[in-house]
Amino acid sequence: MTGKNSSVYREFIRTVIVACALSFTIRTFFYEPFNIPSGSMIPTLLVGDYLFVSKASYGYSLYSIPIINRRIFFIQPKLGDVVVFRLASDNKTNYIKRIVGLPGDDIQVKNGILHINGEPVKRRRIKNFNFENDKESSTQFIETLPNGREHRIIEYSDNNSADNTPIYHVPAKHYFAMGDNRDNSQDSRFSEVGTISEENLVGRADILFFSHSEQAKLWEIWKWPFVIRYSRILEKIE
Repeated sequence: MTGKNSSVYREFIRTVIVACALSFTIRTFFYEPFNIPSGSMIPTLLVGDYLFVSKASYGYSLYSIPIINRRIFFIQPKLGDVVVFRLASDNKTNYIKRIVGLPGDDIQVKNGILHINGEPVKRRRIKNFNFENDKESSTQFIETLPNGREHRIIEYSDNNSADNTPIYHVPAKHYFAMGDNRDNSQDSRFSEVGTISEENLVGRADILFFSHSEQAKLWEIWKWPFVIRYSRILEKIE
């Protein structure tokens, strides 16, 4: 190998190492990509969405940086944040839901309407949400949390099994989370999920970087350009 070729090779190796180190640092300390496999957060998040989760938003814990064993630099989530967290029952499964209850809050759902500390959360009806198959639609609302943050939710009915609940008291250092697809979300209303410990928070869902529908199979390359949801790319998650 000539001196010139050797120099080019060393520069290539150095560039690869730097790129890998930079990618590792960003993924470990700042942003980690996640994808949405279920419809529990429709209409905010759709199946086939890919998003970046800000790991620094709430500080760091074992589930955001595996080499530490306690949460450091903690910042409390706000009402309305869409968060990724580790399911307490197995400490392995990642869930994504919206924070609707803070430590010390009393949460209840009555006739489909979220109540926080005994007060009903305001919601206003907007145009129905139409699914991509165009064969189904659902009643859609804008829900306004006590801190003024607004987001969309969908409801099939106000009389389903989780539309009338007991009062849940949110313990210290825990959070209550629900899916925006209220009748199709296993969330803090159910014992399998329960309230979220601050130790189990991974980060805040911030931005979509890619999205596609499931209307093309992997081998149907000619369909790929037509199943990308271009309007959702780089969309901020509210």
